[in-house]
Amino acid sequence: MNKIAFTPGQAISGYTIKQVSPLPEINAHLIELVHEKTKAVHIHIANEDKENTFGVFFRTVPTDSTGVAHILEHTVLCGSEKYKVRDPFFSMLKRSLSTFMNAFTASDWTMYPFSTQNKKDYFNLMDVYLDAAFFPDLDHLSFKQEGHRLELEPGENGEPELVYKGVVYNEMKGAMSSPAQVISRALLKGLYPDTTYANNSGGEPADIPKLTHEDLKSFHARYYHPSNSYFYTYGDLPLEESLSFIEKKVLSRFDFLDMDTRVPSQPRWHTPKVMTQTYAYSDTNNIAAKYQGCVAWLTPDIADHFEVLIMEVLEQILLGNSASPLRKALIDSALGSALCDGTGFDSDNRDTMFVCGLKDIEVSAVPEVEKIVFTCLETLVGKGIDQHLIDSAIHQIEFSLKEITNTPYPYGIKLLVGIASIMVHEGDPVTGINIDSDLAKLQEELAKGPFLEGRIRRYFLDNPHRLLFTLAPDEGLEARQAEDIRQELQEKLKSLDEAELAQIKKDAAALKERQETEENLDLLPTLALEDVPPEIEIVHPDTIKGITCATAFDKATSGILYFTCPVGAGNIAPNLFPMVPFFARAFTNAGTKNSSYVQMAERMDLYTGGISMSPFSGTHFDHEGKGHSFLALQGKALDRNIDHLFDMMDEYINDGGFKDHVRLKSLILQYQAALEASIVGSGHRYAITLSARHLSTAASINELWHGIAQYTRIKDLTAKVDNAKTGAQALAELEKDLSAMACGVMRKDNFKPAVIGSASSMIQADKRIKKIYDNLPNGSNQAFHTPDIETQTLRPYDGWMTNTAVSFVGQSFKAVRISHEDAPALSVIAKLLRSLFLHREIREKGGAYGGFALYNMEEGFFSFGSYRDPHIKRTLDVYADACDFITQGQFTQTDVKEAILQVCSDIDKPETPAPSAMKAFYRQITKLSDEIRKGFKDALLGMDKQKVVETATRYFFRDDDAKGISVISSKSLLDQANQELVAEGREPLILHKI
Repeated sequence: MNKIAFTPGQAISGYTIKQVSPLPEINAHLIELVHEKTKAVHIHIANEDKENTFGVFFRTVPTDSTGVAHILEHTVLCGSEKYKVRDPFFSMLKRSLSTFMNAFTASDWTMYPFSTQNKKDYFNLMDVYLDAAFFPDLDHLSFKQEGHRLELEPGENGEPELVYKGVVYNEMKGAMSSPAQVISRALLKGLYPDTTYANNSGGEPADIPKLTHEDLKSFHARYYHPSNSYFYTYGDLPLEESLSFIEKKVLSRFDFLDMDTRVPSQPRWHTPKVMTQTYAYSDTNNIAAKYQGCVAWLTPDIADHFEVLIMEVLEQILLGNSASPLRKALIDSALGSALCDGTGFDSDNRDTMFVCGLKDIEVSAVPEVEKIVFTCLETLVGKGIDQHLIDSAIHQIEFSLKEITNTPYPYGIKLLVGIASIMVHEGDPVTGINIDSDLAKLQEELAKGPFLEGRIRRYFLDNPHRLLFTLAPDEGLEARQAEDIRQELQEKLKSLDEAELAQIKKDAAALKERQETEENLDLLPTLALEDVPPEIEIVHPDTIKGITCATAFDKATSGILYFTCPVGAGNIAPNLFPMVPFFARAFTNAGTKNSSYVQMAERMDLYTGGISMSPFSGTHFDHEGKGHSFLALQGKALDRNIDHLFDMMDEYINDGGFKDHVRLKSLILQYQAALEASIVGSGHRYAITLSARHLSTAASINELWHGIAQYTRIKDLTAKVDNAKTGAQALAELEKDLSAMACGVMRKDNFKPAVIGSASSMIQADKRIKKIYDNLPNGSNQAFHTPDIETQTLRPYDGWMTNTAVSFVGQSFKAVRISHEDAPALSVIAKLLRSLFLHREIREKGGAYGGFALYNMEEGFFSFGSYRDPHIKRTLDVYADACDFITQGQFTQTDVKEAILQVCSDIDKPETPAPSAMKAFYRQITKLSDEIRKGFKDALLGMDKQKVVETATRYFFRDDDAKGISVISSKSLLDQANQELVAEGREPLILHKI
């Protein structure tokens, strides 16, 4: 670890260093400082990472559910003292090489973070972020756009009607359509009735319209002050430069403000409570089995880092894998399909929380769920916790500390999010990263005798601050809520006088004019194309003596060995191809011929960082463009456990089996529940996948494996295996099918293994891989091709009905692939349309959370999509207008430059050593050569407006005849859209039920 030239007590740029602490696990140092004048806190993590991160966050403590913290988070990004444009945040997305830009609203803090590899970009973005957070305009039109507003629209009878609009309003309508969101918000309200957590910081749709503009400004004045702020920097840039910049831009303009925004601890109960919350669910056929039931407890204070570690260990012991005793007891009860939403330990709040239960149960099963939970916990306390469960839990924590990845966020962002809650509750951020001393203390306590059993008794069995919670489906809730809003707005309309009506019309006109006004963005900082490195990252395999079977990448991976092996799927029978995703799940989760799934799960947690299989299908990137289909078998382990990892790999590959029918049924039920839960949260992805399913064989397979087709297939299978009459036969057939699939792929010449790690660990792994390979049966041919299966050929023009209060609108059409000369221009067009047109028309004007354009350079198609959208027909019109916009060249060469920057930001995103090697290996598998990548980037950097317009005219037309359109929404919104389409003489969407 490098030495740090800082010491406690040292003064720098108006700050005093409070502590300097080594972080040996991540080869870094944490430096905590306090600004002398304002008392602002600054945390710097110094290391050699070139991907630098900045963040500023505030403790924000809402006292109601109007969503004031969330709406403020949006509105501060709509123009500021120095940057007087309506959307500097989204404008900077296209003027930057950032690897991450966003803003977050948690229950008790609001954060503004970014990451970038470019020093100039770093300070450009910091300037915009600081000005936005501390000196925002917060004008009333931005508040109406982002929060809520009233507008007049023609009703069914032609008379004007009031409607609510606003980005956050529609976002939260979508969010609160999700059972997972409903249960998480309800548990906070139930367990923390006397603190800020009882309020929905995102905003309840029914309460959002109560928020006033003055409330918003007052909230900012109270909480967005340096004396209530926390700054964070990470990476290799000099700390002094960041401190000096922040002092000059912000802190020098403020004095200390004595304030107390701390969140008090929730007063503890003396007796448990019971609570029920409803959620909208419209499928009456199975509504009786759509309840969720759980037990939730309030657990330690977040600042008590040792007790938090204990809870993390207990979570892993109780719920961490399919063999964990509490998870197994709940799932084996067969009362429900999967663990309930929100299950697990939550350490984000002042008082932490633990939840466990089941979903897809009948209401009569809720007391049974509670009984199972307490019986299991009593048994563990009475008999003692098996040592291997404790060892497994500690191993998983150790592994997670050692593994450094940029997924799902850059590593610097992940660290920030991990310590933010600790900091706002006055804990030591070092304890959120360095846990070695706490682990040592835990081992000392364990050596003295039963210890964790005592904590189970303290936090669960003898803890009266608990809630027995029921989430109940309500088939009429959505309609009642819609009717309540309609009646509320009708009464509101009657009460408005002429002046108030005129003001509503005036505000709507002013907002529209503002949204359509061309702005001079030159005052915003930007990068030049010269700031973009022309080269691409090239990662080659390493030739290492002693490695003969696997492709090897010698990388610094913190003592972890990564194994990956694509296995061709081409020999799987066409009629079994839809079952590939479930086969991948079952392969490592159903046990083997020699070991039960419980035994394998226990070994997996004790010795590895996970073993999994995932399906992939696509088109090779080379000029031939043939299809490929494969299953990626992957595993990772600490170097000391390499033999254990490959013992398990050998057993899965050469002795796999699916004979445990009870387990197969459980896996099917859990898989179906996970798919169902993902539809509303990822509706835009499903809608785009549906709309593109006719454009190529790979796109059709993508829908078959990852789309609504997969969900409906699994839903049908679930109905068969969960039926008393058909279940036994269905499970027997499933075992037969899965075994046949395994025989089709587990053959020689169908394996392409790779290893990533140190040379010595890879040599050890290669010997084990050769032994596995030698035991495989001979294969007739390599099977990485796509078999001749029936695929979607008709253009989709459909709507899919589900439980949601908003819509997801997807449209896709054919273009060309990466090897075509038009590909760089198409990638630029996607960025131009999103930033210059769709953002304005779909988000600002339409009130959706987002509108975007995507160019799929592998398959060669182009897509439009919207997320949490209050409109359907209007959004389809916007997509048509987008074609006019781009073909008519309603943009500048500067806009093209900024779009190029965005594309470069995507393709140049850095990776940590293991993922970068993994990506390089799979580029070989899919034939994405470095020559293709370099040629694409060279052409991209030479792109101009003329080339973009010429390309656009070849692919973008208003006519929908060749475009696939798919919408996921509620029945009422789809019916309304079809009425509007038919009224214009257009084809209605064909409706399907999900």
